[in-house]
Amino acid sequence: MQSPMPTETGKYPHGKTGLARIFHTLIYSRDGFLAAVRNEAAFRQLLVLHGVLIIATFVMNISQGERALMLAVCFISLLVELLNSAIEAVVDRISLDHHPLSKNAKDMGSAAQTVALLMVSAVWGVILLK
Repeated sequence: MQSPMPTETGKYPHGKTGLARIFHTLIYSRDGFLAAVRNEAAFRQLLVLHGVLIIATFVMNISQGERALMLAVCFISLLVELLNSAIEAVVDRISLDHHPLSKNAKDMGSAAQTVALLMVSAVWGVILLK
């Protein structure tokens, strides 16, 4: 089956508009989240870690701004891991052969997650050690 080509406006025809498009977007998002939970051990580990941290924010005596920042960095780390997993899936879909560009793509995704976790550590450390 051939993918639809972009129209003269440069946009791809989706066939869905308005609430139907939003509804289907939510379904695709749910499917992506479930795929990550089922197939990505790193994502499951981060879910547990950030789940504990998120719960902890609600029992700590901190300001609403601090709580919001601590929650935000946890969600950013999960977001980065979803994108990292997506990059890895695309690279593996293209070819399982070893290639320097494939390695670079996967390593950069991993580096992004490391930076995100350093950000979590820095924000939590600054707030907890004040």
